[in-house]
Amino acid sequence: MADGVYPLGTLMAPERALARELKVSRDTVRRALKALRHEGWIESRQGSGWRVVKVQRIHSSGTRGTRPVQAVTLRSFINDAFEEAPVVTLDVYTLTSESLDAHIRLQADRIRDQEIAPERISLRMLLPSKELELPYPRAKDDPGDLRLRHRLHDITKRHSTLLKRALRDLRNDGLVPTVEVEIRHVPLVPTFKLYLLNGKEVLHGPYAVIERTIELDDESEIVALDVLGIGATLTHYEKDDDPNSPGTAFVGSMQSWFDSIWDRLAHAEEWP
Repeated sequence: MADGVYPLGTLMAPERALARELKVSRDTVRRALKALRHEGWIESRQGSGWRVVKVQRIHSSGTRGTRPVQAVTLRSFINDAFEEAPVVTLDVYTLTSESLDAHIRLQADRIRDQEIAPERISLRMLLPSKELELPYPRAKDDPGDLRLRHRLHDITKRHSTLLKRALRDLRNDGLVPTVEVEIRHVPLVPTFKLYLLNGKEVLHGPYAVIERTIELDDESEIVALDVLGIGATLTHYEKDDDPNSPGTAFVGSMQSWFDSIWDRLAHAEEWP
């Protein structure tokens, strides 16, 4: 849905077809669809299947603004970042590494399929410190319930590990000569998501707090206050030849902000 495969208003493939395509069980598909319903992405009507009722929005005032709406997706921006230069640099500030993991592994597949051939990939990612008491996600009626905090840490740990492995395997297999990947943690509550792409483009979007039901691994449910990273509305800014343009100024300020946090507040943490 975020990549435009299922545009607004379209019907999703049947559960059996999704399970076969994704190589997972139908039970896993059902749980994923249930989560998407709780998050407001899809709705179901008797006999008509699941229909997409929300998509990720990216607003661009640069050259992307001339593309069809379905072509302006986070995936398209990351695709272009990996295609346009032999050296790919990504600076990311986010609540978890879940979304970025999926996109990086897609790029790894493109490299293995010889669609693209970057010479160097450099990724820096800032995540909130594990010791930080985050205001979300948390149980709406019981702030002392730590299950959602543990769930968040498990998600972040799993996807951070997969992301680093995907990039380092490219280097170890001789597909990308130089790969640099570093994840640091910072004592700040993320109120926005930030992608800095090749030092020339920025995707920036605030996290909106919502109320939703989260299903845990034991199938118990918690009414939670949470934010939806993939559902955040992102705004695209592009650096151009005019040093005084809004796009150039915003990209420069966000890069300076990221570098200052990285150098002065962030630190490495090992997952338990």
